[in-house]
Amino acid sequence: MAFVEPVTLNERGVRLEPLALSHEAGLRAAAADGELWQLRITSVPEPEQTRAYIEQALQMRAEGSRFAFAVIDEASGQVVGCTSYHDIVPAVQRVEIGWTWYARSVQRSHVNTTCKLLLMRHAFEALNCAVVGWRTDNYNFASQRAIERLGARRDGVIRHHAPRRDGTVRDTVMYSLLAGEWPEAKAQLLYLLNRPR
Repeated sequence: MAFVEPVTLNERGVRLEPLALSHEAGLRAAAADGELWQLRITSVPEPEQTRAYIEQALQMRAEGSRFAFAVIDEASGQVVGCTSYHDIVPAVQRVEIGWTWYARSVQRSHVNTTCKLLLMRHAFEALNCAVVGWRTDNYNFASQRAIERLGARRDGVIRHHAPRRDGTVRDTVMYSLLAGEWPEAKAQLLYLLNRPR
C-alpha cells in the first residue's frame, strides 16, 4: 500500500484532485494565464510539454516518490494550478510540498493558503507525518516568504543543487515544519483565511 493514497481534498471553493491526463487542457490553460513557463525559477510546463509533465507525475506516483494534484476552482470547474507531495519517505513519516504553481489570475488570492491548509492538514492529521518539508530556488523570494508565512523553519541551503530550465544551476533553500508545530501553524492559516479581505 502506498504511503499517499489517492484522495480528493476540498475547502473554501478549492478542490485538490489527483492529477490525471484528463487535466491536460486545463493545466495548459492555467499555465498560459501569465505564460508561467517563462519564469526561470519554476517547474511550470511549456504548452507542448503539458502531457509529458502529467505523464512524469504519474510515473513518479507509481514509484511512490510524488503525488500530484490538480488545483480546481469549484465554482467554475477550471484547473487553476498544480501542487504535489514529493520526496515521500514513509520510513521517517516525511513528505515535502512542492511542484506548486498557479494561474496568474488566482495568485495573491486565498487559493495558495487554502491548498497549503489542505495538504498540511492531510499530511499531519491523516498520514501522521512527523515532518513536512519545502524546497525552493534561492532566487524565488516570493516562494520563500510564502513558505515562511506558513510557520516553516528555514533548515539551510544546498548549494549547486539542481538545474534550472535555462541551464544554470540553482542553490536550493530547504524548510520544514514538525508535527508539534502544526497546531500553531494551522491556527495561523485559519486566521489568514478568515480575516476580512
